[in-house]
Amino acid sequence: MNKIVVIGGSAAGAKAAARAKRMDESAEVTIIQKDPDLSMATCGYPYYVGGVFDNRAALISAPTGVVRDATYFRNDKGITALINTEATSIDIDKKIVHCRSVQGDSEREIPYDRLILAMGAHANIPPITGREASGITTLTSMADTDYLRRLRDEKKVQRVLVVGGGLIGVEVCEALQHSGIQVTLVEALDQILPFLDWQLAKLVEQHMHSQGVEVICGVAVQEFLTDKGAVCGARLQDGREIDCGAVVLAVGVRPNTALAKNAGLELGDFGGIRVNEFMQSSHSDIYAAGDCVEIPSRLTGKPVFAPMGDLANLEGRVAGENAALGNHATFPGTIHSGICKVFAFQAGSTGMSEKMAQKAGIQGYTAVMHASPDKPGFMGAKLLISKLLVDADQRIIGYQCVGPGDVSRQIATAAMAIQGKLTVTELVNSDLPYAPPFSLAIDHFIAAAHVMQNKLAGLFTGISAQDVWEMVQKSENVHFLDGRSPQEFAEMRLGIGEKLLPIGALRSRLAELPQDKATPIVCFCKISMRGYESARVLQANGYTNVRVMEGGIMAWPYAREK
Repeated sequence: MNKIVVIGGSAAGAKAAARAKRMDESAEVTIIQKDPDLSMATCGYPYYVGGVFDNRAALISAPTGVVRDATYFRNDKGITALINTEATSIDIDKKIVHCRSVQGDSEREIPYDRLILAMGAHANIPPITGREASGITTLTSMADTDYLRRLRDEKKVQRVLVVGGGLIGVEVCEALQHSGIQVTLVEALDQILPFLDWQLAKLVEQHMHSQGVEVICGVAVQEFLTDKGAVCGARLQDGREIDCGAVVLAVGVRPNTALAKNAGLELGDFGGIRVNEFMQSSHSDIYAAGDCVEIPSRLTGKPVFAPMGDLANLEGRVAGENAALGNHATFPGTIHSGICKVFAFQAGSTGMSEKMAQKAGIQGYTAVMHASPDKPGFMGAKLLISKLLVDADQRIIGYQCVGPGDVSRQIATAAMAIQGKLTVTELVNSDLPYAPPFSLAIDHFIAAAHVMQNKLAGLFTGISAQDVWEMVQKSENVHFLDGRSPQEFAEMRLGIGEKLLPIGALRSRLAELPQDKATPIVCFCKISMRGYESARVLQANGYTNVRVMEGGIMAWPYAREK
């Protein structure tokens, strides 16, 4: 009988155990889980905190509603799950896992033929003075979730400080703000959501401000202020003080690899367990999966630390199958896909951001911004703003999208394009499903490919909002041309000295423009479709220094006059 032992009972561990048992019904599969719960839906924690659903058991339940406890694993899966049991060491030579109860009143040894490590990750706790005070928590466990849910339900805390602007940080902001708690988010970097480039992240930040969340970027927390051992505020490095009755630390996680290190397994540059394509560690009888491992980037081939719930499940499936049947299932790595909900916005990315491409030393890439509705106006259109990256061979290497529209669909389409190594030429005529309730006739993602094709063909020269802003700050001699209607201009405008010249009147009013046709002109409109058309008209009439502000007004990450 094949004895398969899994250390860790959350996403990767539970998946690995279930897959191993399905592949080999005769195997004796055991899960060792330090926590009292199994197979927790950790990505659902913020939504339980925020009251999107009130049934706590849903976080540990199967799709059928059955709670995934030890009895469930024994009866339904044929798996022994030892909860409240901590694995303390691994004897590789004797193939034994040493365990003890979390109460410390009993110890035992569990033999294995194959071992799967799925211990997950620890929350990063920054070395901030006062971090030991009560009222300071993370959101990495059911206990953390219960604490924050009590804050919501008891309404004894009016203000909460969230430290860290990544996925968990912004999701916690929404959860608490919807609960009637005033939230301040502090991020040491110059932007939230580091998987996005700055301009798109700033648009999400603006949306958070519109929902009542105070967002402070570019400054770190220096000290937590306390009163009788409880947190009551924080002092920032610039001297500002923020009052709060609780703090949520959301500054990332690090792989939980003490067991693996002590057992002599190889670790990678990020501190995660080093595995091959079979999810096999440096020891042939030990596999690993989930947030405790490093996996390859499918874009660069280099190891990365990618603690994502979907990847943990995929990795666990491969590890479980190979532990049961021997090495044949493979896991190729990640293309860095992710998405989150931020109030009425969605924000997602797949592949490389421009920052990542620069860091990786990618030469000759091209980026383009695009904005458009996700469906026709008569079907309740919502805005999408995206950024597409291609390499020197015009293959898609990255895509980001934010807005109130259906971002998930766009990211999923782009992810498959990246994995398929498709080029712009192959994408511009993609046959995607279309009907007015779901998309425009030319879907947003295909339209982004069209914009990229036009840019690569030299049909327009783009300019980013950041570069336009720099021109304005330097008072450069640039003519800004807004191609919208007078009504639109009256309702919303940038206020950067732009001239309103509707596209419908442009051809008959060229005399109003500088007669020196080398004068720099930047064209734009709401989403810069009319900006592009204006630029084409000007170029046809001899203007030689015309650019289009990509994404238009809707992608403008700065304050507007109106």
